[in-house]
Amino acid sequence: MPQIEGPKILAGNSNPSMASAVCRRMSIRCGTSVDLVKARVERFNDGEIFVEVFENVRGEETFILQSTSNPANDNL
Repeated sequence: MPQIEGPKILAGNSNPSMASAVCRRMSIRCGTSVDLVKARVERFNDGEIFVEVFENVRGEETFILQSTSNPANDNL
């Protein structure tokens, strides 16, 4: 029988502990493991933001978890 996978969570850098807590709670609710997507978020010298996702999320149910409190551009 194929294993049922839960949704994927891609977290920004504003609140990683909240993202982990959401994954734990969703794992309980969904009855399957819900893990954070492995990704890297960096900022270039000119202030631009670079995000590299290390997992394939194409066609997957994926949520981006990120607060937009001030300064919103810094919290991406």
